Amino acid sequence: PQPEVRAEAHGHGAGFVPPEGGFGWLVVFAATWCNGSIFGIQNSFGILHSTLVEEHDPEDQTSQFKVAWVGALAMGMIFFCSPVVSMFTDHFGCRKTAVGGALLAFIGLLGTSFANSLSLRYFTYGILFGCGSSFAFQPSLVILGHYFRQRLGLANGIVTAGASLFSMALPVLLDNVVESLGLRGAFQILSLFMLVQALLALTFKPLLPAGNQPGTNAQAATGWSRVVGRVRTYFNLRVFRIITYRVWAFGVATAVLGYFVPYIHLINFAKDKFKDTKKEWVLLVCIGASSGVGRLTFGKIGDFPGLKKIYMQVVSFITLGLMSVMIPQCSVFEALVVVCMFLGLCDGCFLTMMAPIVFELVGPMQASQAIGYLLGLMSIPMTAGPPIAGLLHDYFGNYTVAFSLAGVPPMVGGVVLFFVPLIDRRLQRGSAAAASPEETATTTHMLPPSRPEGEPKSCSNGDMLPGYTDVETHI
Repeated sequence: PQPEVRAEAHGHGAGFVPPEGGFGWLVVFAATWCNGSIFGIQNSFGILHSTLVEEHDPEDQTSQFKVAWVGALAMGMIFFCSPVVSMFTDHFGCRKTAVGGALLAFIGLLGTSFANSLSLRYFTYGILFGCGSSFAFQPSLVILGHYFRQRLGLANGIVTAGASLFSMALPVLLDNVVESLGLRGAFQILSLFMLVQALLALTFKPLLPAGNQPGTNAQAATGWSRVVGRVRTYFNLRVFRIITYRVWAFGVATAVLGYFVPYIHLINFAKDKFKDTKKEWVLLVCIGASSGVGRLTFGKIGDFPGLKKIYMQVVSFITLGLMSVMIPQCSVFEALVVVCMFLGLCDGCFLTMMAPIVFELVGPMQASQAIGYLLGLMSIPMTAGPPIAGLLHDYFGNYTVAFSLAGVPPMVGGVVLFFVPLIDRRLQRGSAAAASPEETATTTHMLPPSRPEGEPKSCSNGDMLPGYTDVETHI
C-alpha cells in the first residue's frame, strides 16, 4: 500500500513560476527512489517475515502473531506519523525533514540487522524504520509542487510508475539475498537504499518565495502564538462535522483491517501449501505490477467530478475481500497468481481514488487535513490486522480462517462506502429544498469562478497532485 495523497494548503505566491523541468527531474528521481524503496521494502516484507518466523523460537506456539508485529508496526507508523510530519515539513522544510527521516530509517534497518531478539526488532524496524520512512516519504511528494505545475501530473506519474517497479524488483532481490547472505545481510543491503535516499534528499531545495513559506509571515507574532496557530491549523476537527466524510472515513478504516494481511502472510501461506514451489516471490511481483497497472487504468476516472467515483472503491474493496477469502481455496499455484493480480488491481484502484474523493467530500480548504486524519485512522486497523491473522494461524494451525476473516472487513467497508453518495444526494436535496432563491444566488456568487482557459487542472491521474500548493488560491 502506498498513499499518494499529500497536498499543501498555501499558495505559490504572486509571480512564482515553477521551472517545469531542469533540476526538477533530479528531484523526481529522488522522489521515485524514496517512494519505491520505502514501500517496496514494506510490500516485500512477506519474504523477511517468513525468514523471521524460521529464526524465531520453533517451540513458540504464537510465533506468527509475534513476528507479524514487526512489519505491521512499521506500516502503521508510516501512516500514524502523517500529521506530525506535516508540521515538521512546514517548520524545517522538505530537505531537512526528508534527510533526517531517511537517516533515521537507515539507522533502523542497520540496527535490525544486528538485533538478536524480536522485541528489539519491534523498536529498530517497527518504530525507527517506520517513523523514519514517514518523515522521508511525505516531503518527497510535497517538493514536487515546487518544481512542477503544468507537468505535475507527469511528474507524479513517473514517481508512481517508478515506485511500482521497486515493488516488482525488491521481492526478487530479497529472495536471492536472504538465501545467500541471510537475514542480517538482507537488512544491511536494504539500509543502503535509505542511505542513498538521504543523499538524494539533499536535492529537495524549496523554490517557493520565502514570504510564502508557512510560518515566515508571522515574524511579528510571538513564538507561542505561532505554535498555537500551527497546532490549531493541523489539529482542528472541522472536517468531522461533514457527515459524508465521517461515514467514508469509517468505511475506509474498517476495510483496511484486512488490507495488509496478504502482504505479510502470503509468502508463508504459499510455502506451507505449495512446498515444491520455490518461486513464492512471484506473488509479490504480481501484486506490485498489477497495482501499477491499476493506478494507470483507474487514475483518469479520478478526474471526473462527483461522488460516483466512490463506487469504484466499493467494487475494489468488495473484490479485495473476496480475493482474500479465495486465497485458501487455491489448489494450484497458478490460481494464487491470478488472485494476487486482482489484489494488486484493487490496491491501485483504492489508492488512486482516495485523494479525488477527499477533494469532493471536504473541498480544497480542508483536503490536506482530511487526508492526514484518514491516514491516522487507517494506521490502527492496518497495524492490528496482520498480528490478528498470525494469531488465528497459531491457534488453528493453518491460514484458512485467517485469510477468510481478513476478507470480511474490506467487504463491510465497501458496503459502508456504498451509502456515501446516497447520503450526499439526500443532503443536497434537503439543502436545495430549504434554500431560498436569495440564498442560492448568494451562494453562487460566493463560489470561485470556473477555471480560465489554459489554466492547469488541480487534479490529474487520479491524484490530489501531492505537493501542489495552489489548490486554495481561488477560495
